[in-house]
Amino acid sequence: MTPLEDRAVGCVAGAAVGDALGGATEGWTPEQILARYGGRVEGVVPPYFEDWRNARPIAPYHKGDGHVTDDTLMTHALIRVYERAGGHLDAYAAAEHLVPEMMGEKRWIPELEAEALPLHRVFLAEKWLVLRLHYGHVDPREAGVGNIVNCGAAMYMAPVGVVNAGDPDGAYAEAIDLAGAHQSSYGREAAGVLAAAVAEAMRPGATPDSVVATCVRLARDGTKAAIEAVCSAARDHGHWEESFEALRAAMRPYDTVADTYRDQGLGARRPSRTHSIEELPLALAFLLIAKGDYRETVLGGVNYGRDADSIASMGGAVAGALGGRAAVPAGWVEEVSAASRTDLVAPGLAIAAVARRVRAADAERRRTADAAFAELLAAGDAS
Repeated sequence: MTPLEDRAVGCVAGAAVGDALGGATEGWTPEQILARYGGRVEGVVPPYFEDWRNARPIAPYHKGDGHVTDDTLMTHALIRVYERAGGHLDAYAAAEHLVPEMMGEKRWIPELEAEALPLHRVFLAEKWLVLRLHYGHVDPREAGVGNIVNCGAAMYMAPVGVVNAGDPDGAYAEAIDLAGAHQSSYGREAAGVLAAAVAEAMRPGATPDSVVATCVRLARDGTKAAIEAVCSAARDHGHWEESFEALRAAMRPYDTVADTYRDQGLGARRPSRTHSIEELPLALAFLLIAKGDYRETVLGGVNYGRDADSIASMGGAVAGALGGRAAVPAGWVEEVSAASRTDLVAPGLAIAAVARRVRAADAERRRTADAAFAELLAAGDAS
């Protein structure tokens, strides 16, 4: 296995495991999680409600027991889109390939314990893709405008970072274009920054500090400010268990989601240049606190609660890309794969193969452009 394949598998499998572990604690506070499980969560745990089929507000989804959520469903769908498109993606690729992935073929949906269209599982913010692109025939570059602003696009952008491994600027630009079909404002911005974080983490020699520095360099507006504030607070803590209150305080000025997670005000999830999604800054914070260790990065997100599956999935993607396949505990991979009836390794190998082909095409295009530019310079010298 090449380092490219190793890091790609670490990234994609790491994201899925974080997603599955965080699903059980999604929506709850650290105190509620502690009381429910009799201590901190340290691996795969049962659902928060034993009678999950009838529980509210998360029914009828089986969150817990190692089941991946829509974060992983969308990530794997995007990898299949890359395989089909065979090159860089843009907003039009979302219309031409991603929407058919969501509504065209039944797949095993772990949280439903049944085969169904992915469209039937994803959140309303992701159903927006089908509504606007398939039924509304909206220009894909503008389709994200009007959607609620959340982490929906960022949660599945890790493959963009793998395809642009070592080139965070390219990853950012590609994700911003692609995510325009889905999100606007700081939701779209987070998608670009998450892709850049993975692209930097894929680079040999990358560190948690270099990942955060890359994110700060590329991020704009409230996303940049939130990452700076939350990561600054993170540097004061040696372990995630003692960090939750400080991290939440640092994030609060930029967040549109209330402290009472399911009790939102009128300003929640609306476009803004001064706000940020919470998931990305928190994922980066736990990465710093854990010094890049995969297990501790993910467990920080899982035990923080709130949007725990997306926080742990984003942190797991970056930590997995930094550390490679061996960084993701094999036992967790086996448990989540079995519970979800999902191969967590094959998608990483698939996106690594796409990255190899895309980079070869990029190099050929660059050679052609360089040769043309060289002729332009020579013509100028001759005159």
